[in-house]
Amino acid sequence: MLGVAKDAEQKAIKDAFRDLALKYHPDRNKEPGAEERFKEIAEAYAILSDPKKRAEYDARGFAGVQGFSQEDLFGGINFDDIFGGLNFDFGMGSPFEGFFHRRQRGPSRGANIEVELSVPLERVASGGEEKVRLRRPSTCTACKGTGGKGGAAPKTCEACKGTGRITRSSRKEKEHILIQQISACTACHGRGSIIEHPCPECGGSGEVEQEEDLTVKIPQGVEEGMALRIPGKGMPSPEAGGVTGDLFVVVHSLHDPRFERAGADLLRQETIPLTDAVLGATLKVPTLDGSASVTIPPGTQPGAVLRLKGKGLPEFGNGRHGELYLRIEVHIPEQLSREEHNLYEQLRAMGGKQGSHFSKIWK
Repeated sequence: MLGVAKDAEQKAIKDAFRDLALKYHPDRNKEPGAEERFKEIAEAYAILSDPKKRAEYDARGFAGVQGFSQEDLFGGINFDDIFGGLNFDFGMGSPFEGFFHRRQRGPSRGANIEVELSVPLERVASGGEEKVRLRRPSTCTACKGTGGKGGAAPKTCEACKGTGRITRSSRKEKEHILIQQISACTACHGRGSIIEHPCPECGGSGEVEQEEDLTVKIPQGVEEGMALRIPGKGMPSPEAGGVTGDLFVVVHSLHDPRFERAGADLLRQETIPLTDAVLGATLKVPTLDGSASVTIPPGTQPGAVLRLKGKGLPEFGNGRHGELYLRIEVHIPEQLSREEHNLYEQLRAMGGKQGSHFSKIWK
């Protein structure tokens, strides 16, 4: 599954998992089957990275590891160590919770928030920090999210006994049928609890609106649409004491009039005069780190593509650079002076004579 030998050492297993996980993670790979492939890779690493699980697998195959839960498989893995601290989304709340449906304990977790961030190509090339302004509800510090003044906990509604519902029953004796009508409790409005003295800061909601500027670390070579996770900056838990959700910053490349991005490669169109296409020329073209001289060979045809090696963006995760591709278009003059017209006529006449000369050679 990981493409390593049966006697591979832990470092080789870790390196293989890292490369494949970055390749197949659903946030980065939208091809059909990528998510299933990612799950298989993750489970294979969870088994092979643990000596005890690995021994069970070597001895009995898949039957030896069938009894492990997802908690058992992934609980002891240090993903920060594997991915070098990259602030990259490998699941919700914990690295694989969103994909393997790990069961949560205690109060429910707050929802995640997703925001868009556009960065210039220079930031993609260098990496670094960017600011994100976030407006979101957060837990009221005055009541610590309880909604009660001074942090007082809500009291159980006596009308519904904390269920949030009122059940009315009636029986039809002749048919021996029991009919129950269930409706939301009007005393607590279906919450199951009542706040006797609401917090003056949040009005009893347990939340206040908060605006803050966050610093996001952009990894070098960040890919288009990559989601970066900032833990604990999502929505607060709907229950007191619950864990706050996460913020996911989806990174896009700002439009750049000089280039079009294609992964780690950059594309640019250059239009040259007809004379330069025929005779050749030297062009100065922009790059992300200044400018570069490009030689246009004599006889360059419209649509020809020239490559500037290593002048693209760095590839995420490995440091290699993409290329800068120049597509050459040739400008055909629409209006000619009399002198230009005569010169082109002479060229056409010369071309006709050359054609006649070559036809005699072939005959």
